[in-house]
Amino acid sequence: MPAEAWLVIGFLGQVCFFSRFLVQWMASERAGRSLVPRAFWYLSIAGGAIVLTYAIWRRDPVFIAGQSGGLFVYLRNLILLRREDRKAAD
Repeated sequence: MPAEAWLVIGFLGQVCFFSRFLVQWMASERAGRSLVPRAFWYLSIAGGAIVLTYAIWRRDPVFIAGQSGGLFVYLRNLILLRREDRKAAD
């Protein structure tokens, strides 16, 4: 794949990753209090995975370590939210 295509992928990941903050901000403004909606975690995973892919292509160990650790946290939050949903349904 040409380097220009990888740059597009990298920027796409960054846009996706940044959009999670906009989603969180809008949800908080609507609620009148600080909220972290589920979409925040899904956008975190999508953006983080795309940026991780770009970092692997760049062979940047610092970038790879940072994105890999973040993905674990984002996935864990979704697991905790699912547990919460199950308890509420019982």
